[in-house]
Amino acid sequence: MNIAIDWLAFAQVFVAALLGATLVVGFYALGLRLLVRAGKAPVVAPADFTDAITVLKPKEIARAEKAAAKAAKKSPLTARQRSTALVFAYASFAMSGFAVLAGLALIVVGH
Repeated sequence: MNIAIDWLAFAQVFVAALLGATLVVGFYALGLRLLVRAGKAPVVAPADFTDAITVLKPKEIARAEKAAAKAAKKSPLTARQRSTALVFAYASFAMSGFAVLAGLALIVVGH
């Protein structure tokens, strides 16, 4: 039994996977950063799990929301800069989604 490995194909798949993961994560992180910079920080209510290590109480949640609102008021950006950051945040999320769809297209078409 002789097993032959196509090392060039292996390297191509490795580079493509690394590049794809970097693009998706990079664009998504940039989108989140710009979204926060635009003053539209995503707020997710904590879930109640019975075995959770830390469960936030309503008082702690209210305190965190108040601190976030106070920080948003202190933003040094003008309204135009915030709206520009918001547009680029959505564009960054779109690019992240496009990278995922391009990867899926390569899998479907290339297979």
